[in-house]
Amino acid sequence: MHKKLNKFLEPKSIAVIGASNNPDKIGGIIMKKLSSFNGKIFPINKKHKIIFGKKAYSNISEIKEEVDLIVIAIPAKFIKDIFKECGKKQIKNIIVISAGFKEIGKTKLEDELTEIAQKNKINFIGPNCFGVANPHINLDTTFSNSVSKKGNIAFISQSGALWSFLSDYNIGFSGFVSLGNMADLKFSDFIKYFNKDKKTKKIILYVEKLKDGKEFLETCKKSKKEIMVIKTGKSKEGSKAAISHTGSLATDFKIYEGIFKQAGVKQFNSFSKALNQKITKITPSKKKIIILTNAGGAGALITDKYIEKGYKLIKQPIDILGTANSKNYKKALNNLKKQKSFDFVIVILTPQSMSEPLETAKEIIEFSKNKKVISYFLGDKSIRKAKQLLEKNNIPCYTKI
Repeated sequence: MHKKLNKFLEPKSIAVIGASNNPDKIGGIIMKKLSSFNGKIFPINKKHKIIFGKKAYSNISEIKEEVDLIVIAIPAKFIKDIFKECGKKQIKNIIVISAGFKEIGKTKLEDELTEIAQKNKINFIGPNCFGVANPHINLDTTFSNSVSKKGNIAFISQSGALWSFLSDYNIGFSGFVSLGNMADLKFSDFIKYFNKDKKTKKIILYVEKLKDGKEFLETCKKSKKEIMVIKTGKSKEGSKAAISHTGSLATDFKIYEGIFKQAGVKQFNSFSKALNQKITKITPSKKKIIILTNAGGAGALITDKYIEKGYKLIKQPIDILGTANSKNYKKALNNLKKQKSFDFVIVILTPQSMSEPLETAKEIIEFSKNKKVISYFLGDKSIRKAKQLLEKNNIPCYTKI
């Protein structure tokens, strides 16, 4: 069955389930991001009548107009009912931002969503995803700190937070899709979409695992656009990091290399190389490291890089999630103060709406009085002051991977 996906990236109307006036909540961040969107926005929240100056609704059935796209940011246990409601109202396109599914072992809950979706012919992205963006129509349902420029590069990723640092650079994009757990829509679906998109000239993929190897292969072979892929899981440790991130058990890296070669896809081990930007090389070492991150995908990629250079990761990357602020970093760093079994900590920050780069830099400086730190504050505009402060205090700060 051919899936029509244009309403994910070219909707005329969007309903936000879990919309909020609170700028610190994901539902509030999404509403703020959508304030410049040209189409109609329907906030859905039982407790408020007005959200971000727009009339709020108690549920989907109250909306009498046509809804192209639903964005869900509520606890996982309530989402099944939303899917059923969408089925009754004949709404066919859903983005599930909410986590709490396969990535934490709740596979049954995720399977139930897929079952309801199939029964009602619903296409959905996620769960546990970062949303989508189309800079050409001011569409942004993500919680990245920056809004991307318009351009001709499409980015399809299993890690949403990687968008939060790429969109922070002076690079133009034609679209972004975060696939999350890929319970329904997958890479091949959106490669087909961007192949038909006239504004897209190049497609970049961040892959942890393919669920549709054969279809992926055929889709890439037919692609008229250049496709580049960054694949994590080259090291055993990087593969484990991917499992805890989106519940994706990465298959043997060599198998993927074979698939990419056969598909005519160019493989890179960093975004900097794919986007032709300079990157600082890592000096080989046998030192023991701990990785602390607010972005699972970035953590997995940096794990691969350091393992390849001979470093030893003494525990799984500590993922404090995209909602982490400076207090969360402080708490995580304090927990590491008593440990003596490592040589240094790699602290990764991608600039999301909840991030506090400058305050986090101050916490890292305080921590560095006792332990050695290398920082990766990924991005450009959002992290400049933090980078200056870190480097002034003799803490290496890299902004690219």
